[in-house]
Amino acid sequence: MQRPLSVVFCGTPAFAVPSLQALIDDPAFQVNLVITQPDKPVGREKIVTPPPIKTLALGRGIPLFQPHDLNEEYFAAPQTKGVQPDFLVIVAYGQLLKQPLLSLPLIAPVNVHPSLLPRWRGASPIQHALLAGDRETGVTIQKVTMRLDSGPLLAQRPFGVSDRETAQTLHDRLSEEGAKLLIETLKKPLVPREQDASKATVCRKLTRADCSVDPATMAAEEIDRRVRALVPWPGVRCTIADREVKLLETSLVETVEAVSVPCAVHSTLYIVRLQPPGKKPMTGKEWDRGRR
Repeated sequence: MQRPLSVVFCGTPAFAVPSLQALIDDPAFQVNLVITQPDKPVGREKIVTPPPIKTLALGRGIPLFQPHDLNEEYFAAPQTKGVQPDFLVIVAYGQLLKQPLLSLPLIAPVNVHPSLLPRWRGASPIQHALLAGDRETGVTIQKVTMRLDSGPLLAQRPFGVSDRETAQTLHDRLSEEGAKLLIETLKKPLVPREQDASKATVCRKLTRADCSVDPATMAAEEIDRRVRALVPWPGVRCTIADREVKLLETSLVETVEAVSVPCAVHSTLYIVRLQPPGKKPMTGKEWDRGRR
């Protein structure tokens, strides 16, 4: 009987959970170590919260390592002594790994990336696919190199982007499909093929500076794309009738609970749900009645 393929897994947010779960559940693999980011304060109350990957690893009794700088701390840590995996699997970990770590696995370091590389290399491919109005996206399994998201392709799975796709629905689909494709890929002989660098696009990390929209200068379609791409984080803020609100859900067609807002290029945005400062989320109509 062939021994299970050993894995060291690096991941942090919810996006990485299906991939780790799939590796744990498949008898062809043995996860020897999980590496994730340190616990961090979350929310207004700044409650120190473990990453989702930590919760899963502890629940399954897998050794855990939470370094502040993995490149600096890995080889000196007691948790890593004698650990040399077949695969180093990296899924939304949050740090770039240097060559000593990339040379660690016996077979390959691999990464699950939520785009069809070389399109949307970088930190926010899901959001940028929506911001750009892409009609197709997908998931890529790549061999990791020192250059960000530039490694050879091992497998890809494309699928369409629906008209009302949001960052959350796309995140969930890519997360699940990425886990399935990861398992399929690692069970077969790896056949790397180089990316076409001439087709590469790069997406930067999103910040709160991306939050603001202005109906006076932006068309309804552009604002709607931003809401679908940037909610829940970093969110979208808009000033309507001299009042700033957080947009939670918008539409390009009229709905019963929406309030209409005239936008640039003779277009109309329908705000389905919003949140005024210091108040709970409400429908557009509820907000409009209160304002009047």
